Amino acid sequence: MSSLLFSLNRSVSPAMQLHRPSGPDIRHLRLNACANVGLHPPEDLKKAGLSKEVMEEEGRVLVGTYARAPVVLSSGKGCKLYDPEGREYLDLSSGIAVNALGHGDPDWVRAVTEQASTLTHVSNVYYSIPQVELAKRLVACSFADRVFFSNSGTEANEAAIKFARKFQRFTHPDKKQPATEFISFSNSFHGRTMGALALTSKEHYRSPFEPVMPGVTFLEYGNIEATTQLIQRKNIAAVFVEPIQGEGGIHSATKEFLCSLRRACNDSGSLLVFDEIQCGLGRTGYLWAHEAYAVVPDIMTLAKPLAGGLPIGAALVTERVATAVSSGDHGSTFAGGPLVCNAALAVLQKILRPGFLASVSKKGQYFKELLIIKLGGNSHVREVRGLGLIIGIELDVSASPLVDACRNSGLLVLTAGKGNVIRLVPPLIITEQELERAADILLAGLPALDKGNLN
Repeated sequence: MSSLLFSLNRSVSPAMQLHRPSGPDIRHLRLNACANVGLHPPEDLKKAGLSKEVMEEEGRVLVGTYARAPVVLSSGKGCKLYDPEGREYLDLSSGIAVNALGHGDPDWVRAVTEQASTLTHVSNVYYSIPQVELAKRLVACSFADRVFFSNSGTEANEAAIKFARKFQRFTHPDKKQPATEFISFSNSFHGRTMGALALTSKEHYRSPFEPVMPGVTFLEYGNIEATTQLIQRKNIAAVFVEPIQGEGGIHSATKEFLCSLRRACNDSGSLLVFDEIQCGLGRTGYLWAHEAYAVVPDIMTLAKPLAGGLPIGAALVTERVATAVSSGDHGSTFAGGPLVCNAALAVLQKILRPGFLASVSKKGQYFKELLIIKLGGNSHVREVRGLGLIIGIELDVSASPLVDACRNSGLLVLTAGKGNVIRLVPPLIITEQELERAADILLAGLPALDKGNLN
């Protein structure tokens, strides 16, 4: 925990009180931005009823876009999170696969605090050292020649969409109608902005906002024949695919499928885009998920774990793609700022340490085998799947009762797929002992599936 700790139970100075002429009185929810480095005593976080207070106030002042779990999280360390009343949770959600180094990693904290005290933001009107250093590091450890930074995964995919269309125009300057269409797949999730949303397969995400970007065809994930035939029509600007689908239910592509996409794109001039926003950067036990398949894309999009909890995204591209993009074609005010880039350098440096990725692979295999042994005999468990520390437990009923039971027992997990998959994406630093505890809590929570799915 750093100097940025927010203590939710101390009075603020008069100058910081929130005054409003009308509307709900939220002054009793006191936020004190502590200026002192160090931990607060545990009793500082133990105000009875504060969680309830926070949840009630959230309902009054925030737009209701989130169906939140009834938990307020106020501090964390390693793989543990704590609510204001001091209750401990084992975190197997990682902020939706974001906190790769857990909470409060000292090297990450040092990188953030030192950079914050030096230089935080300058915009992309000027050069900054951490941005160039991070781009150099990403290029050195990937297939890519160039990097475009964004603020999130959906923005990285928006950049990839624009780059793909610009590439087709650039490489076919005399063609009246260059390729503009895209292929995406069943169970895909690429983001919530209008372009990325158009590539996201779940209809309930898209339908309230239609018409979204036209020209997207959804095909069955893994269907080689249908995809190859459509790409051969030569009106496909790019194919977007997740090597391992996260939100869609932890489905892994086959090598044959990704190889067929690569061949078809090579033959047609379409670009191949790998969305590794959730499965990339060490989560599979490989630095990049596509390394497990020995297939290389033209563009790869990244985000979630890259800055260890700060907002960043990136589109990594080959020189061939980058040549098509000119000054002014795309941009962002905040993207690639010194603060987030220095944080990302700390994350990347730790993940690239000798033995780190091997440990992720080993722990992932151990956890998957443990889950199969402990949970596999339950009639509701259909499959345990995944690679490294991105694991899904597919059920034949809704997973929500099990998620609730786990949370009540101090374990935070996510759902995926059609709501019938338990998604496990713990910090990559998690220990085998913590994984064993998680498996035991999951096992103990299984009876909730019978009680919670009676209706």
